[in-house]
Amino acid sequence: MSRPELIQPTWRKSSHSGGNEGNCVEIAILNDHVGVRDSKAPETGHLNLTRQHFAALLTHLRAQA
Repeated sequence: MSRPELIQPTWRKSSHSGGNEGNCVEIAILNDHVGVRDSKAPETGHLNLTRQHFAALLTHLRAQA
């Protein structure tokens, strides 16, 4: 049985990060999940959210702004 290839996710920085300053968040599409991590410390790991939970998180954050 062959092993599936591991594909490195493509991380994208938030458009609200404002360059190299402040709090920066990156996301990546991970099949049926969304990864969220701190761009300044990617080695610390990431949150792994379902697309539904990610959408709920964005809705909540927008309501806080």
